[in-house]
Amino acid sequence: MTVLDVLNNKAEKVSQIDLLDEIFCVPIKSSVMHEVVTMQLAKKRSGTASVKHRSDIVGSTRKLFRQKGTGNARRGNIKSPLLRGGGSVFGPDMRSYSYNVPKKIRKLALKMALSSKLKENEIILLDQFGLDKIKTRELAKILDRVQVKNTLIVIDKKDETLELSAKNIPGVKVIRYEGLNVYDILKYKNIIIMEPAVKAIEGRLTT
Repeated sequence: MTVLDVLNNKAEKVSQIDLLDEIFCVPIKSSVMHEVVTMQLAKKRSGTASVKHRSDIVGSTRKLFRQKGTGNARRGNIKSPLLRGGGSVFGPDMRSYSYNVPKKIRKLALKMALSSKLKENEIILLDQFGLDKIKTRELAKILDRVQVKNTLIVIDKKDETLELSAKNIPGVKVIRYEGLNVYDILKYKNIIIMEPAVKAIEGRLTT
């Protein structure tokens, strides 16, 4: 097992914790993480681009002029795609870009992402932030003490005081362990994991 120091909100070592090698020390394959990140980004796409086709246009279906004798090309109704204000022929329709990657691959990619952060010494374990009230300045001071800026904070349960305190700090995001994902881990340079969240993460990824 890998042993990591646990710090307090003054950046002082208070204890140590053992991390499971099967989660934090797995071989890293960028192709696996890339596949999962691509899936996550595809699910975020809105897919709302659309046009009005001939059947969606409101207008008369009356033929504009007779078929023969005018010298003009044969013309249908005013909703024709050839006329200004008519329907579009090959424009996009609303669609979903989402697709799924097997659950085992998603779990493996999450382990690889955590392993890559541990390998680069970019994981910090904290026992508690100790915020009594919503105070952005106090949280910023704690982050300065542990010398991190672009940071993902992983907590084990809902903590409204911490979540609201971090809301206005650029480059800082608070996420609960259930929502931990490959994209966010790789997006932020550092990860602060609360001590109780470590066991929760290990329990989630070993079942």
